[in-house]
Amino acid sequence: MGGFRDRTAVAGVGYTRLSKNSGVSTLTLACEAVLAALEDAGLTADDVDGIATHRVGDSAAPSVVGPALGIHRPSWYLDQFGGGSVSHAVVGQAALAVAAGMAETVVCYRAINARSEFRMGGTGRGLPAGPEVQYQAPYGYFAPPQQYAMFARAHMARYGTRPEHFGRLAVTQRANAVKNPRALMRTPITLDDYFDSRWIAEPFRLLDCCLETDGACALVITRADRARDLRRPPVLISAAAWGGGDSFMSGGGADTTVTAAAELAPRLYRQAGVGPAEIDVAEIYDCFTYSVIVQLEDYGFCAKGEGGPYVASGATEPGGELPVNTHGGFLSEGYVHGVNHIAEAVSQLRGDAGDRQVDGAEVALSTAQPGYILPATSALILRKG
Repeated sequence: MGGFRDRTAVAGVGYTRLSKNSGVSTLTLACEAVLAALEDAGLTADDVDGIATHRVGDSAAPSVVGPALGIHRPSWYLDQFGGGSVSHAVVGQAALAVAAGMAETVVCYRAINARSEFRMGGTGRGLPAGPEVQYQAPYGYFAPPQQYAMFARAHMARYGTRPEHFGRLAVTQRANAVKNPRALMRTPITLDDYFDSRWIAEPFRLLDCCLETDGACALVITRADRARDLRRPPVLISAAAWGGGDSFMSGGGADTTVTAAAELAPRLYRQAGVGPAEIDVAEIYDCFTYSVIVQLEDYGFCAKGEGGPYVASGATEPGGELPVNTHGGFLSEGYVHGVNHIAEAVSQLRGDAGDRQVDGAEVALSTAQPGYILPATSALILRKG
């Protein structure tokens, strides 16, 4: 996989407005984000010969988005079924397609009306597919906060992780969002505000949980040499990894405090030729505060069980050892199912993140849902071009 390193790049990024009620279809959102990303790169739909997304029956397919944009005969496409765990795999597969010469310019997008239409907890739709659901639903146990809460509780029992650790992360990410004009939540919060927020599924309070958001985000992937001739500074894709672990719903994993990220991380770092110490900024999938803490451990930034104290030390704050979720993350910017994390990493490496810019950022990690609910995860390492 070393031959893949830095051969492709993110050449453009595009967003829609993030909101609680977009008032439009996911097709409209997808087209708006893709066109914005192409404009950012200095390209048009005529330049696109590949299109990719991930979705769970809640968005517009490439077979619809392509013709709507005038992309009628793509040479490569991907319509990946799956949630946040595959969000970064979509970009990785697009990069592989470009590196292999199967496509020259691929747009990757995620469009979602997760607040006003298909809400992630199942509200407004049938139960999610999967054999485990039939055993969980009779007990009222099938929404992501309930599932993650059990894993967080196991981590607390084994390692002494405390609610204050979760709260510190939520407060820091909100402070980052205050500096982000796109963010839905820009009112600062304190640790007292965190503890005053209502319970969702113990140990999670409201401010432990990501936002439900309407919006879309898109990325343009092309060859690194071509990207250097386009409008914006290229951000190189140094590594892209995805794969499985144990499903804690029905798999054989015995330790619920370890995620699929622990298996994936060595492959990812080996492919990029770097280790945790070389990462300047990290955009870590934060469906819940706990998911950041456990991934800090599983991606090697601290020892197992030390994620909470690592956060409490200030290491993940601006100016800390590893600034994390500099845009506010899903907790405060908005939830675009993984892709807005990649877009923020691109912005940091371009140096155009404004007041939230991490000085000297040259290498970034961006991660997907770490494989608790589905036995898979994915991640990218990006490098300043």
